[in-house]
Amino acid sequence: MVALVAVSSPKSTVFQSPISLRDSNSSFVGNSFSLQLKPRKSQKKDCNFGLVVASAGSGATTTVAGSDSGGSADRFYFNITGFPFPLGPFLNRRTTRTEAVKGSIWLFEQEQALGFSSVSTNIRMTVIKLKSGGLWVHAPIAPTKECIELVKELGAPVEYIVLPTFAYEHKIFVGPFSRKFPKAQVWVAPRQWSWPLNLPLEFFGIFRAKILQNEDPSTPWANEIEQKVLSSPEVGIGPYVEVAFYHKQSRTLLVTDAVIYVPKKPPECINKEYLLESAKNGLAVKILSKGKKVLDEPVVDNEINRQKGWERMVLQILFLGPSNLLEPNASFAQMSQKLIVSPIVKTLVFSKVPEKVRDWIDGIARDWKFKRIIPAHFAGPIKAGRAELLAAFAFLDELLGERYVTRPSLSLLFTSLMGKAASYFPPDDMKTLSSLDQFLVSVGAVKKTVSGRKR
Repeated sequence: MVALVAVSSPKSTVFQSPISLRDSNSSFVGNSFSLQLKPRKSQKKDCNFGLVVASAGSGATTTVAGSDSGGSADRFYFNITGFPFPLGPFLNRRTTRTEAVKGSIWLFEQEQALGFSSVSTNIRMTVIKLKSGGLWVHAPIAPTKECIELVKELGAPVEYIVLPTFAYEHKIFVGPFSRKFPKAQVWVAPRQWSWPLNLPLEFFGIFRAKILQNEDPSTPWANEIEQKVLSSPEVGIGPYVEVAFYHKQSRTLLVTDAVIYVPKKPPECINKEYLLESAKNGLAVKILSKGKKVLDEPVVDNEINRQKGWERMVLQILFLGPSNLLEPNASFAQMSQKLIVSPIVKTLVFSKVPEKVRDWIDGIARDWKFKRIIPAHFAGPIKAGRAELLAAFAFLDELLGERYVTRPSLSLLFTSLMGKAASYFPPDDMKTLSSLDQFLVSVGAVKKTVSGRKR
């Protein structure tokens, strides 16, 4: 989600293939160039949110990270690809592993930054142990030596590697990760595309991939993990595609970007130097200060400034240009500690195809009795069920001008009340995003927001 929107696409897509200089099979496509990049410092703390966890009887939250004595070589991964901006860190990615459901589900996380800026958050890979004894990998992250060792410590072979979306920030790691486990089958979401060049999967190092189909009973994991595909019409230059999964034994819903839960405190894996950099009253703060005088005050390293940096990061990730970076507290409080649809995804994607999204979400809520949700960004796992998911998507009812009669009346009332809170975004913060939406519509880059269900 740190991959903020490009001026012509709701999710930026890759222009070049990913590179791991530790992988002899990796390839580089593009012009030669020379860069001097400063690697990020290794973190000494675990990336353990400790904020939203499954109930005590359903899982553990022990976090394991590679030993600091291993050095930065174990965390080396070279990536400067992406369009219109690259995704960092460029040279060094620390990995943590958290056991979300004891003996069954593990979360692997790395920091992900926006280009050369100090704005960053986490990106998550989820690994599920199947009854066969093999591992099912959802949304792979950068296959550093540390990451691969943490996977191998689980003591089970990787059987399946799954790309649940078309989005660049997840696609770029699938090829390099799969080469570390050559016996694993690779499965990808349908209708893959990229921009500005619509490149084949092979360009990204993804070969012999099988295509995920909606509610497909023939997938080799169908008895344990079910799937539902959201494959929308064109929302602009390409379709939005995301596959949701349901692990029946643990009652866990896996999504990529459909929903998020912003934690109150910054994840400990985020570099404190970047938190402090965001806490400085730089140019962005001076521009987005609601006309108030901005002082150039020194920033000392303390919890208050780290928190300010985190709040500013979040608002920039969610809104692109929030109304008041100088005093982010009020807007951050409105957006954190609740299950929501990201404002960018809501405005530039889901509002364009609400009928398709409504059918997808209602199918998930109707068929799957989940009690936790694991997204690919921000907090996870999230203790949430059907009511919380429907509340996050309550804005669709307003767009479609109707409510489904298939929902029980009491559930509908509860969802409506929760939805007003989950769907409320501060109007002043939405102005930049709304203006961008209007511009993209005017130049034909995205569709108009739909109002009313087609009959």
